[in-house]
Amino acid sequence: MKLRENCRYGVAAPTSMGVRITPAGGAPVHTSNSFFMQATSAETNVLNVPASLGLKGLALTNFVEGSPISLFIKSELRRRNIDYAGPDIPQGGPWGYRHQFNIADSGCGARGPRVHNDRAGEVGRVLSAGDFDFDEIFGGRGVQILHMSGLVGALSEDTGRFCLEAARAAKKNGTRISFDLNYRASFWKGREAELRAIFSEIASMADILVGNEEDFQLCLGLEGPKAGGEELAAKLGAFQEMIGRVKLAFPGAAVYATTLRQVLSANEHLWGAVTSFGEEWTVIEPRPIQVLDRIGGGDGFVSGLLYGILKGWEPERCTGFGWACGVLATTVLEDYATPADEDMVWSIYEGNARVKR
Repeated sequence: MKLRENCRYGVAAPTSMGVRITPAGGAPVHTSNSFFMQATSAETNVLNVPASLGLKGLALTNFVEGSPISLFIKSELRRRNIDYAGPDIPQGGPWGYRHQFNIADSGCGARGPRVHNDRAGEVGRVLSAGDFDFDEIFGGRGVQILHMSGLVGALSEDTGRFCLEAARAAKKNGTRISFDLNYRASFWKGREAELRAIFSEIASMADILVGNEEDFQLCLGLEGPKAGGEELAAKLGAFQEMIGRVKLAFPGAAVYATTLRQVLSANEHLWGAVTSFGEEWTVIEPRPIQVLDRIGGGDGFVSGLLYGILKGWEPERCTGFGWACGVLATTVLEDYATPADEDMVWSIYEGNARVKR
């Protein structure tokens, strides 16, 4: 897949930023009084691997004017080599706008993770294309890949329109489009027809289309493997058949991908991946991985996959790097992967956890 050259940004993404708080030591939220706080969004998780390895990212988002949480988020994005563009919106009093809070229990052993999202008044829900100069972003400074997430597209009517206009502007300027469907039932309730139309249009423009079996079935209405039943490894053929149906319905993409996960306990999963680059298939059969915190594993996969595409690697290498970046994200409390270098990622892929001095 040919990418634009001489661009300032490797990957840009519309997003709604917030903070995530996680108890120390794997404790449950309701018994904890000490928390680790980070700036978070699924989309900036995807920006993180390319940004960590030298390819600058761009977050398109809103901020709350004068908010210390907003200042914290901006500082964290700068630290991660991610630029940001978007307005500072007046809070409008104590019951006005704010950044979302994500309160996460990582789980431990037989106690599964629990995530509580507190998104009332979320400032990202009023993203407007009128606040951004898309011609300058995509045509002037230049972006090689625009990454879209179904989480942002489904936040509100405003964000759905915003994502459509961003995708259209990117397409006009030769920017490639990545779309991770990211279905959330609570966002779709009562809005199925509206969101199906938006998601289908973005998917028709996408060059890279990512989702799991639930995403493809519930966002795009395509048949996929049934949940439960057979062991994950035995269902690999069904996942490939699902991607085949996606390719027939949305033939404009060059890359199709899905991750595979089977949860054995909160701290041990089987993790795999399937990609199709044109007619070339790559299958990473599910392997056991140890998990500190599962949140962000899928974003890590997409982040590593896009990095490989940006580097012009062969499909098998892109897929392996994505798989290993997903693993890396699950070894830290932060919900994004921050590799020190490519070698750290390849050591994970090769199963080499020996000390390096």
